[in-house]
Amino acid sequence: MKRQCRVRISGRVQGVSFRASTHRQASEWVLTGYVKNLKDGRVEALFQGEAESLEKMVDWCYKGPRLARVEHVDVEWMLIEKQLDSFRILMD
Repeated sequence: MKRQCRVRISGRVQGVSFRASTHRQASEWVLTGYVKNLKDGRVEALFQGEAESLEKMVDWCYKGPRLARVEHVDVEWMLIEKQLDSFRILMD
């Protein structure tokens, strides 16, 4: 059963390849959605996929890529309103 969650990550998460690394991980776990930088310095991602893959992705967000320093992660689980067909990096 497919699920969806929105994740907002704060800390040192911009300028450390967080979006590119998130894209690689989402592709590895066959997730769709997007990742983008927010103006307040956080990174936001929306993930859709199987529950097990989503759990792995959310767990990964708590550490991020090697150069990141994650301080806080907000996770919002929600119903899928529109099925997405790929995972994208959105530009500011």
